[in-house]
Amino acid sequence: MRSLDRKIRIAPETALNTNGVVKERVGAMIRTACQLLSEGAPKIETVLLHRLDKADTRQGIASIKNLSGIGVPYGMLLYERLLGRPFAGHRDSVSDIIGDTLESAIEEVLFRAAISFRKTKRAERIEGFDQSPDFIIPSEFNPQIIIEAKITEDDGTARDKVTRIQHLGQLSLAGRRADDPKYEVIACIGGRGFGVRREDMKKMIIATRGKVFTLKTLDRLIECTRLKEFQAEQP
Repeated sequence: MRSLDRKIRIAPETALNTNGVVKERVGAMIRTACQLLSEGAPKIETVLLHRLDKADTRQGIASIKNLSGIGVPYGMLLYERLLGRPFAGHRDSVSDIIGDTLESAIEEVLFRAAISFRKTKRAERIEGFDQSPDFIIPSEFNPQIIIEAKITEDDGTARDKVTRIQHLGQLSLAGRRADDPKYEVIACIGGRGFGVRREDMKKMIIATRGKVFTLKTLDRLIECTRLKEFQAEQP
């Protein structure tokens, strides 16, 4: 979808080549869009506002037919921009809370294993890092393991995090042999954003030497990394 959108924006007057798989994909997107629009806005709590609860989609196909027949002010269709991106604004405002879900899960894993760690704060300056990592094990004075955590539905944000992880991987090898990095870099990720560009995922896997985890695989975080070296012996 993003690829087709880009082609259209770059050359809006050039017809798309709809041969083969492109035609199938366009057809699938159109069918999916029609299905979603036909459903209309579902009933939800009165204190909430659904994305489809607007003039042209509130009652599904019925709303679309009515407005296509009588017309509608353009501003009404662009209500989200008109109101100042309320949905995107809300999504941005809670992004840290969503991220805290993953970070809290990582903290729980480290606590259970009695592993000492340093969780950094936003915009905190840590010597030796141009941008502070999310977790440093065992401490910023002796960084042996770095954990970067991120949940995002936006591929741009995901790409920025991948670039950040690559940079940490390069820092870990500064003046060192490839088989003897200064510290191990681990990535804990989640959200659709990381699944959009396969090439970015490849870069992250290479930069971390395969140390990439999700919420579903956090239970293997210690056994599959150097974290097991810092695990306290259980009484």
